[in-house]
Amino acid sequence: MTEAKKTVLELRNLTLRRGEFLLDKVCCSVMEREIVAIIGKTGAGKTLLLETAAGLCRADGGQALYGGIPIQTVPIERRNIGYLYQDYGLFPHMTARENIGFSLRMQRIGAKERRHRVDEMAERFGIREILEQYPATLSGGEQQRVALARALMMRPPLLFLDEPFSALDPVTRKDFYRILHEVREEFGCAILFVTHDFSEAQQLADRIGVLIDGRLRGVVEASCLFTAPWEAEVCRFLGISEDERGDRE
Repeated sequence: MTEAKKTVLELRNLTLRRGEFLLDKVCCSVMEREIVAIIGKTGAGKTLLLETAAGLCRADGGQALYGGIPIQTVPIERRNIGYLYQDYGLFPHMTARENIGFSLRMQRIGAKERRHRVDEMAERFGIREILEQYPATLSGGEQQRVALARALMMRPPLLFLDEPFSALDPVTRKDFYRILHEVREEFGCAILFVTHDFSEAQQLADRIGVLIDGRLRGVVEASCLFTAPWEAEVCRFLGISEDERGDRE
């Protein structure tokens, strides 16, 4: 018998207001080793949703449960989640080595052990030769690898990715699609990422949610993105014609 997967992240009516914008009662779950994508236009609230789910923003209502525990009740240094920002978020005054080993230093891991573990992670992502360089001297793909290595340093059960491939050229982007699937298998983590790219979501995710104006309109299997019985507004967003929609009703 196949063992049932555990829920790593559950969003229950997650609500947050920022000025005129409302992230409105978002409900979603991410299971272990699952990749879930949230797609939406610029301004739909994708980054805000990700930051609130990760506990970086305090919700006005609802809960984000990490392993069944409200994430805001867990101190940041004990959450053990990975977060990869759209601009990578590397510390410009630190070398690649120092960036990757930052969480180990915060955990007071000794310098010798820290160096060994950073070397291992750098070897995994093919970036040992750039460890002593600073972020400003690295290409976009190299910065991406450094940021991903840093996010995975503590082997988190959950990884958040904010538009992770938008700044990469097509060849580098395709290579990172492969790396992301390898990361899921090798590190055993669940992944929640946001993107505006339908094709990217379908290639990478097991399930896809559609976010429009702060409301998550539904989450479906990736293969069903264009065939699910969506409401009219979602169909327009996805480019599904009235005729195609009518054929499904």
